[in-house]
Amino acid sequence: MAKAEAKAHGARLLVVHAYEPVPDYLGEPFFEEALKRRLERAEKVLAEAVALTGVPKEDALLLEGAPAEAILQAARAEKADLIVMGTRGLGALGSLFLGSQSQRVVAEAPCPVLLVR
Repeated sequence: MAKAEAKAHGARLLVVHAYEPVPDYLGEPFFEEALKRRLERAEKVLAEAVALTGVPKEDALLLEGAPAEAILQAARAEKADLIVMGTRGLGALGSLFLGSQSQRVVAEAPCPVLLVR
């Protein structure tokens, strides 16, 4: 959907994926292994998004931090015209509510937000 929107409007598509930092309290040797696994998963998700959208690698950002904060920072820095983001599938009851990350982006975004289920 994001790819089609960008193409229809002659816009640049920037893919952003954020991953939560590993808690400091894990300590060694668990911290390094947890960080490695989390980073590998995040890189895989970003690579899949790049392949799906066809964006150049320089238009793909991997950021550490809370997803909402990372998306908002990227949108402000890049002067985004539209944010397209997915929501987590939470089942029938969950679909009645937005997740906390989606809520925050919708509330604080500097531009319109399109949520995709």
